[in-house]
Amino acid sequence: MSRVPLTLACWDYDRTRALADGTVRPDGVDLTYLSLPVEETFFRMLRHREFDAAEMSLGSYATAVAAAPDAGGLIAIPAFPSRSFRHHGIYVNGDSGIENPSDLVGRTVGVPEYQLTAVVWIRGILADRHDVPVASVRYRTGGMHSPGRVEKQALDLPPEIDVAPIAPDRTLVDMLVTGEIDALYAPRTPRPVLEGRPEVRRLFADPRAVEEQYARDTGIFPIMHTVVLRRDVYEARPWLAGSLLSAFEQAKSLSMARMAETAANPYAVPWLYDEVERTRTLLGRDFWPYGLDANRRTLNVFLRYAYEQGLTDRQLAPAELFTPETHEAYVI
Repeated sequence: MSRVPLTLACWDYDRTRALADGTVRPDGVDLTYLSLPVEETFFRMLRHREFDAAEMSLGSYATAVAAAPDAGGLIAIPAFPSRSFRHHGIYVNGDSGIENPSDLVGRTVGVPEYQLTAVVWIRGILADRHDVPVASVRYRTGGMHSPGRVEKQALDLPPEIDVAPIAPDRTLVDMLVTGEIDALYAPRTPRPVLEGRPEVRRLFADPRAVEEQYARDTGIFPIMHTVVLRRDVYEARPWLAGSLLSAFEQAKSLSMARMAETAANPYAVPWLYDEVERTRTLLGRDFWPYGLDANRRTLNVFLRYAYEQGLTDRQLAPAELFTPETHEAYVI
């Protein structure tokens, strides 16, 4: 029987490598894996629906689900190729006088896009745990290192949230260096930090310690991206959802087994064995779970943040995001 051709756009992750090289083949599918930068994938899928399936910003997708019954022609499976703690993604101007999170109140903060998943998590965590209400900060959007970045989809935010684009010829990093903005929330590390320049530093001097404490306190490992299918592709063959989810699970399992190998280090990380053990002690043996049930708590928190920040007009339920075939796992 012929296999269904399907094009998937997703970045080059260790946990999806087996899908990219064909080691894992989704049942019934002839997969073409396009390894693209995440920003390009999100933009092309949201604006033009260019791929059959794609990695997708959780923030942008939740916004689309709330905005239209068909989420603008998309539907997701509960595979999460990207997760990250984000306390390390808060940067401040070295002369801003910002020493503690509460010092952000009343300040001007750059964000590449208001709907960016990493930024949703940062704003939510700061509001929940550090007394920085979402509306207490002025947000300025634009490209970090190149000018001209805009929101991928239109937003309808409450009037109390002050969001405006920077000049089209400016970048957020340049404005952070000069002090025109006080801070930056971003998933990518600004070049001045990579270069060790004194004008920009992280808010938290030891972000890993803060992130580990957050994990202990909440049990949350923040989800950044999910995987979406074009709704017409899914509706023509609903079985593709389960086939793709199973393949993502298999690819991730191969990566986790490889990461735990100690006879010969598979990655250029000298103390990888210790890092794996330390992570499992903190987050559990399956510290990167897929599926709805294992991620319900994390998704509920994120969807509350999206609602509180004006991205959605109501708090979505996690099940609303995903195809009904993937709400439960079968048991043998």
